[in-house]
Amino acid sequence: MSQQGYVATPPYSQAQAGIGGYNTGFGNPPPQSHYGVYGSPPQAYSTAPTGVLKPPASPAGMPPPPTSSQYGAQIQQNGAHGYQHPPVGSAPSMSPYGQPPQTAYQSMAQAPPPTQHMTNQMRAMTQAPPPAQQLTNQMSGMNIAGYGQRPMHAPQSPSSAAAPQPYQTPQPPAMGHPPMSPLGQQPPSMGSPTPMGMAGPPGPGVPLGGSVHHQALGPQSYPQQPGPFGGQMAGPQMTGPQTGAFPGGFTGGPSQMAGPPQKKLDPDSIPSTTQVSEDDQARRGGQVYATNVRGQVPPLVTTNFTVQDQGNASPRFMRCTTYSFPCTADLAKQCKVPLAAVIKPFATLPQNETPLYIVNHGEVGPIRCNRCKAYMCPYMQFIDGGRRYQCAFCSCVNEVPAQYFQHLDHMGRRMDLYERPELSLGSYEFIATLDYCRNNKPPNPPAYIFMIDVSYTNIKSGLVRLICQELKTLLDRLPKEEGADSSVIKVGFVTYNKILHFYNVKSALAQPQMMVVSDVAEMFVPLLDGFLVNFNESRAVINNLLDQIPDMFAETNESETVFAPVIQAGVEALKAAECSGKLFIFHSSMPTAEAPGKLKNRDDRKLVGTEKEKTLFQSQRGVYEQLVKDCVAQGCCVDLFLFPNQYVDMATMGDVPSHTGGSVYKYSNFQVDVDGRHFLNDLRRDVEKSIGFDAIMRVRTGTGFRATDFFGTVYMNNTTDVEMAAVDCDNAVTVEFKHDDTLSEESGAVMQCALLYTTVSGQRRLRIHNLSLNCTSQLSELYKSCETDALINFFAKSAYQAMLSQPMKTVREILVNQTAHMLACYRKNCASPSAASQLILPDAMKVFPVYMNSLLKTPSLVGSGDLSTDERAFFRLMVMAMGVEETQILLYPRLIPLHNMDVSSESIPQALRCSEERLSETGVFLLENGLFMFLWLGQACPPDLIQNLFNVPSLGHLTTEGQTSLPALDNPHSRKLHSIISSISQQRAKSMKLLIVKQKDRGETLFRQHLVEDKGLHGGASYMDFLCFVHREIRQLLT
Repeated sequence: MSQQGYVATPPYSQAQAGIGGYNTGFGNPPPQSHYGVYGSPPQAYSTAPTGVLKPPASPAGMPPPPTSSQYGAQIQQNGAHGYQHPPVGSAPSMSPYGQPPQTAYQSMAQAPPPTQHMTNQMRAMTQAPPPAQQLTNQMSGMNIAGYGQRPMHAPQSPSSAAAPQPYQTPQPPAMGHPPMSPLGQQPPSMGSPTPMGMAGPPGPGVPLGGSVHHQALGPQSYPQQPGPFGGQMAGPQMTGPQTGAFPGGFTGGPSQMAGPPQKKLDPDSIPSTTQVSEDDQARRGGQVYATNVRGQVPPLVTTNFTVQDQGNASPRFMRCTTYSFPCTADLAKQCKVPLAAVIKPFATLPQNETPLYIVNHGEVGPIRCNRCKAYMCPYMQFIDGGRRYQCAFCSCVNEVPAQYFQHLDHMGRRMDLYERPELSLGSYEFIATLDYCRNNKPPNPPAYIFMIDVSYTNIKSGLVRLICQELKTLLDRLPKEEGADSSVIKVGFVTYNKILHFYNVKSALAQPQMMVVSDVAEMFVPLLDGFLVNFNESRAVINNLLDQIPDMFAETNESETVFAPVIQAGVEALKAAECSGKLFIFHSSMPTAEAPGKLKNRDDRKLVGTEKEKTLFQSQRGVYEQLVKDCVAQGCCVDLFLFPNQYVDMATMGDVPSHTGGSVYKYSNFQVDVDGRHFLNDLRRDVEKSIGFDAIMRVRTGTGFRATDFFGTVYMNNTTDVEMAAVDCDNAVTVEFKHDDTLSEESGAVMQCALLYTTVSGQRRLRIHNLSLNCTSQLSELYKSCETDALINFFAKSAYQAMLSQPMKTVREILVNQTAHMLACYRKNCASPSAASQLILPDAMKVFPVYMNSLLKTPSLVGSGDLSTDERAFFRLMVMAMGVEETQILLYPRLIPLHNMDVSSESIPQALRCSEERLSETGVFLLENGLFMFLWLGQACPPDLIQNLFNVPSLGHLTTEGQTSLPALDNPHSRKLHSIISSISQQRAKSMKLLIVKQKDRGETLFRQHLVEDKGLHGGASYMDFLCFVHREIRQLLT
């Protein structure tokens, strides 16, 4: 059966020699194999190997592959997958972005009928010009299915419009929706032949292409577009005024390019991320997603749904790049789709979902396979009357321990199946025995140590006073075990500049005592008893200390600081107390005082764009490398709050946090009245969030594939154990898999993530997440099961890792190359034959190009001398820790119109596409990306709306400089806006600083950087240009 994806007939010139457009340097394969998902340099396409489905035929001598069993296969004899039907709203074969064909783009109704198209085509064929001219003509008049301006040709006569129309057999309904088509036309049936240039039939994708129209317009040339990619784009800038050279786009090539005639294209004609999210919400929102079907694709991260664990881990814990793994390494290499899982082992579950069950097997401990050490899970198969079980991961047959024995029912399932979480659920926890503890001793409860830089800058800015005031109330909210009265986490305090001050806050003391360590080269902790204490017991002494600290250092002139010895002191304190814990370091400047870990300014913008640019993001080795090892060995996590006024070598200072499961927060040019609220919100979240300490994670897989690479805030001492000094609810680890043998379609692919950690109460536990996927020898199945949001998370992290060892240009080229390879493979092996001028995208990946283009424009990858090195390094560190939800909103921000919102409705207004074209002078828009929140005010904004939101008579009376909060006013508009902001803030991992910007104000530049469908301010193509470029790369690969 042929599979057709999203189809578009591009209205742009495909660059060819002599036609102008791009130079050839952009997408060429790199000289040697750099980082790439399968480690091989991009190659041109050969014929599909045996077992790959090209349209209708199946491999020679083979029966057609089973399809129903691929999704519905019950791989658990235990019954967790024993349900015979998928739950409502989770049809197994559903592609993640599937939607009723063509409802998204109503303007398609103008597409001319096939007959008209064929007439044009035949007329063109009878007057066949020479081949080169033919190609030029064909490319000069392309238009996406009548989305843009109407084609310039004579109006159709009524008779031709009513002529009999071929290919009208009805299409199978998409995912249980009635078929919908423009003007009542049915799209072509599956597998029917399609004329050149016309959309093929919908398979997992939605055809949006239409007829090719020939237009005769005068020639026109396009100026050069500088940008980061090293190639050149033909075509007009799609957004904003068209004067002069374009800011951004692709560089290189001749400065003037003669391009064929073009019309401005309607941007609605290209795939829309907001539309895809809305369609998924409409189809799967508010439903229960039961995890009882192997390899089913979950709803998108933007969709509201409830998970019911019935044998596979919730997508909140694990998401995959594809839910159908290719059976062979050759197939994986051919399609270039990375096989990866994004694991967030401590993800927060909503109130209406069941928390993880805790299983206690007493002194015997968890049941494990003798050979591969996998933990008991729903995929294990009990045999021999229940006396033995076969491991699902390595097939070893194990004896069932006597105390765990249970008879089997008539279907071969254990009688106690539903009484045991480890036999019926995808995620659960085991209480660990002493064998899993350090030195075979139960761990002590963890400790939090607050380490405050009291140098001149932090005292004068008011930061030290702000922190001390906040800690008095915040320490009441330390994380505690479910059901416990109070937290057992101990707390300690250190202040420092170029020497360290430790405080004894023992409850028996009337006043806190300070002890000074001035020899920072040989760091030690001067007191054991009284340094780490229980907050409730020592509350009076601690509050006394927090009152005294700001005054104690009020007259300081010391501006030099140390940094590495501060972390060393924290590690030594935890070592002495024999516990794990977390350091909260509040630091202002580059550590320049004479001490281990002293740093010097190495910020050299001249390196941007050269081979040595990567050195700007590499951390200084030596002291900091050793600190990482010491921290991980002790279970000491570091969270760094930085308040820099200039370069601080973020790449080095953030190195310890980024390898210990910690976070880095940055507040440049900190002012208490402007940034204080933002900082305190971050600090509160950071202190209160759920967390586990001294963690070690291992990902086990079934035979045939294995985990090879790990990306995240982790430390790897060997190739299998992922060590994290701490793991919290925001930490996500992205794991890449490679084949080491052939996978079976029948048994699928299983994986188990096991995390050993210490709870906030000091108990050692194992958290287990299991996931089963389909395996397929059909590329169409693989593409149908892809998840764009997980894919882009993987590409972002692998590129940000590669930045450290490869030139930025190479990293960018590989990203574009791989995008083109994935889409070309789909076009070659899964889509129906169609005109080369059509861009055909898999339905599940139709918005992948907009995310990839956005990734290429992120500060870390864009390679502009205008961006600060620290800012780029900081962005890189943040993304390395992110989960799928965070990278999704970061790379495609939400743009919400507020001027026409329904104040009586509870819901947030529907988001618009992220482009300047969507803004209006009379409007008010909210843009958020998980890090920033902007309130943009159009110049002609109605005065009554400004009055309702800001309590000033008009926009002219409003000063936005330094304003980061909105007045809470007693009117429906103000209440609604506060409710929207509060609702969005609760969904995000970090607190977002609110920036209010007026149209054409100076502060608008930062806002415009986040309109990701437009050209980048620091270089980078618009979405439209990037799509054109990728299409050209695909065509090059296929010829």
